[in-house]
Parts: sequence; C-alpha cells; structure tokens
Amino acid sequence: MDRIPITPAGFEKLKKELERLKTIERKEVVAAIAEARSHGDLSENAEYDAAKERQGMIEARINELEGKIGRFHVIDIATLSGDKIVFGATVLIENVETEEQKTYTIVGPDEANVSNGTISIMSPLARALVNKKVGDEALVIAPGGEIEYEILEVSFK
Repeated sequence: MDRIPITPAGFEKLKKELERLKTIERKEVVAAIAEARSHGDLSENAEYDAAKERQGMIEARINELEGKIGRFHVIDIATLSGDKIVFGATVLIENVETEEQKTYTIVGPDEANVSNGTISIMSPLARALVNKKVGDEALVIAPGGEIEYEILEVSFK
C-alpha cells in the first residue's frame, strides 16, 4: 500500500469534504430522490435520473476519499528546510528558452492546482525538479517537447 504525501492543510480540506459529503450532500440527494419519486412514473422522470446519478457520484467520491485517508502521509512543510527541492518546497524557475519565470509549491496529487501555483509531486515538472538546487537546470519531458528550466530559488513556506 503506497503512502500518498499531503500537506496538513490539504489533509484537513479533504477530511472536511468527506464530512460534508457524508452529513449534508448524502442527505440532500436522498431527499431529492424521494421528491422525484413522488412525481410518479420513474421511467420518464428526469429529476429522478439526475438525483440517482448525483447519488452515485457522491458515493463514489466518499469511497475514494475513505480509501485514501488511511494512505495519506501528512508532511508539515513548516518543519522542512534545506537547499534541495523536495515535497513541500516552493521553487522559482525560469524557462531557459523564453526566460519566463514561474513559482510553484510541490504538493500531493490530491491538492495540486496549477492555477493556484501548486503542482503534484507526481507531475513531470516536479519529478524533474526533485533533488535539484539553486543554479541547477532541469529538463522536463512535456507533451509538446522538452523544456529546460533553471532553478532560481528554493524555499519552504
């Protein structure tokens, strides 16, 4: 059973999502199914079909989260330091070709969101950066071809 790295904030967010799904959304969808049933013929009842589909999605997400919760390995970034890029590091990188700079924090796959500046430790970019230091270059094999980045800063926030 593989452990899944996650930050304390990411872990709390997923625990709250699981709690909300179990205590609020599950009850709401059961009520919606009952309401749709009261309208009669279920074979042509779009409200019933939609509510049942929503129920299936909620139950699938509950099962997914419950399966992962026990596998999470919570890593407190505040306790980390050093000059090498590892899980939890915030890095400033520069595309060698375009000189475009970007800052990313390396987090677990369940909390990554590129638009918020977080990337999964499992992503090609993060894997290319891990164990590198300021001044090193990292070659990323991307769908559009190879991209070379220079590491400008490494910090732990």
